[in-house]
Amino acid sequence: MKNVLITGCSTGIGYCAATILHQKGYRVIATVKKLSDAQTLQALGITCLELDLSDSHSIVTAFNCALEHCDSRIDVLFNNGAFGQPGAVEDLSRSVLREQFETNVFGTQELTNLVIAQMRQQGHGRIAYNSSVLGIISLAYRGAYNASKYAIEGLADTLRLELRGSNIHISLIEPGPIVSQFRANAFAKYQQNIDKTQSAHRDTYDAMERRLTKSGPAAPFTLPADAVVDKLLHVIESKRPKIRYYVTFPTYLFATLKRILPHRSLDWVLSKISDS
Repeated sequence: MKNVLITGCSTGIGYCAATILHQKGYRVIATVKKLSDAQTLQALGITCLELDLSDSHSIVTAFNCALEHCDSRIDVLFNNGAFGQPGAVEDLSRSVLREQFETNVFGTQELTNLVIAQMRQQGHGRIAYNSSVLGIISLAYRGAYNASKYAIEGLADTLRLELRGSNIHISLIEPGPIVSQFRANAFAKYQQNIDKTQSAHRDTYDAMERRLTKSGPAAPFTLPADAVVDKLLHVIESKRPKIRYYVTFPTYLFATLKRILPHRSLDWVLSKISDS
């Protein structure tokens, strides 16, 4: 039985990953920011731990509890926990940017480093970062999230080089639009941290609000969360996991355009997408 630690399991991709892997016989340790979000998973027999990625004490506590539940062996870490902070870059305060990075980057990597040390002791392991198409290209009014995913991509690419020969494999999963609570959570962060009345971008924010609150998929080619889990299963089960896994047509498209288009031409395409 492989032991799999998954962050961000309250809803969406993390919840879907926890339930599917549990059904397939893996021992899943699912983390949630608040234990009140864990009731459905616990009813299925899945072990849930409270974990706030912005809090070092919470990270260390959850990691140690995970080891107890997993007989001191974590075979797979799926770094899924993250959120998106919308807003024009010039409207993002230092504290707001810090909050985005505390969860999406600093906390994620702090947990990963703890797991790597354990994997070195046991002689094997697989780590998958749930990145984004926005770790490949940037869209306007998503600057904090773009930057956090670019940072994760850089850390993962570096770790892959540093862990050569260790039998610890690093993979990036890069989804485009996926059915989840991501937009609802992002809208809450927008309301909390952005004052559009004082912004040069207030007219654009009106359109962004409509997109974030739109019912149903807000973008073409949106896939269900299990499309990401399919890639995670390959990370876990393949003899040779891939370095990158694209999910959804937009990821394939933009990764290709970034390779073949001149920078200004790509900017033109991305500006049209950002305005939609």
